[in-house]
Amino acid sequence: MLPGASGRRAPLPVPARHRAPPHFRPHLTWRRRNASGKRSGGKRRLVRQRLEEAQLLDTRYRLQKVLGGNVALPVLEGKAAEQWLQDKELQGPPCRLLCIQDPVPSKAASVQPPAQKLRCELRRLLLELGECWSEELERDVPRTWQRHGDLILLSEDSFSAALWAKLGPVLWETVASALGAQRLAKRGRVLPDKMRSPSVTLLLGHNSWVEHVDNGIRYTFDVTKCMFSPGNITEKLRVASMQCSGEVLVDLYAGIGYFTLPYLVHAAAAFAHACEWNPHALEALRRNLALNGVQDRCQIHAGDSRQLQLRDVADRVNLGLIPSSEEGWPVACRVLKKGTGGVLHIHHNVEARPVPPVLKDEQRLPKESNSEQEDEEHRASEEMESSGQEVLAARVRPEWWSWAEAAAARIRGLLTELHSQPWQTSILHIEAVKSYAPHVHHIVLDLECHPMPPT
Repeated sequence: MLPGASGRRAPLPVPARHRAPPHFRPHLTWRRRNASGKRSGGKRRLVRQRLEEAQLLDTRYRLQKVLGGNVALPVLEGKAAEQWLQDKELQGPPCRLLCIQDPVPSKAASVQPPAQKLRCELRRLLLELGECWSEELERDVPRTWQRHGDLILLSEDSFSAALWAKLGPVLWETVASALGAQRLAKRGRVLPDKMRSPSVTLLLGHNSWVEHVDNGIRYTFDVTKCMFSPGNITEKLRVASMQCSGEVLVDLYAGIGYFTLPYLVHAAAAFAHACEWNPHALEALRRNLALNGVQDRCQIHAGDSRQLQLRDVADRVNLGLIPSSEEGWPVACRVLKKGTGGVLHIHHNVEARPVPPVLKDEQRLPKESNSEQEDEEHRASEEMESSGQEVLAARVRPEWWSWAEAAAARIRGLLTELHSQPWQTSILHIEAVKSYAPHVHHIVLDLECHPMPPT
């Protein structure tokens, strides 16, 4: 039996915490045939037109047939539709309001992009609450977000207008429903501490631990305590493609295992030493090593990596700290194997002048990974291997190359001083990871270091 089918007008629930379950929706109904037995198609078109003009038609659902020979048009929740029905004098069979369980979704609603669906749901919510939609609110609704399982992480500049704060929990319930999430959180500014701690507020839900799968690797972390940068995906994919079989890695800034795990899971490193001083990241790192079954091939060093006591163990050192990892360079030199050397992967933010239009195609920074970019990077790597550093220097921005040469010289000096013998450094590759800020680029220098043979 349909709710409200007893003949009395079913009151429409107010959109608040105690409103009707979401699978019941109000509809305006009338008999398909009038007293003379003729179809009321003209009335259907008239009612639909007037509901659209009054912005009361709920376009998420279809017109449908219901019990008793009636047809039903979906309308928005709230008192507006009830008042509209009382004010209008419609010819033909009488209309009434009732709630229908599990109405049939419209075709348009089933194919809406998430950002468009979110805007539609928010406009509908405001209309139901008697508020007006505006250009300011339109600009304030996010078009992108991060998804971690059933949690959506919103950007810090979204939902900043004063009106949103007045809506209370129903706003976040609406946003979560539109985006198919159970939990919501919102980013703030990164705290100015040495750990670059996130400032994240949980808006909906109680548990802030999430799981994220990246290139087949499972990461779990507390979204309010640890950062996860999707912009580093190109570098994690590059690390995963490296051949590190039999090698020992030292990751001086391991975090939750952003790069440690790709080295162990995909690049087949034999063993890793992971350094981290943030207690929240350390907890996530321990969990992630176990989640991916590599806990027996990694030793965690808790504390300041500058105080690391390891020496002469690494074939490869990852220095994944921005804006600069320079304070870790002496440690990286100490942990490299003094007999054979190895490779340093040095992350750094480098400021560069805007690229002239003629050069933009060759020097474009990746923002998101895709197959064309990966193919382009692969071709670039082949060219560098065949043509040497001249080709590499021609393909990167002058400021990147200048910084890389200075870094290579500094590392060479540190190694020579440490071991009391000459060392050689060679620039293997400069990888553009992402644009960090206007004219500031996050890059990675692959620097090969080895002792020079005695003369």
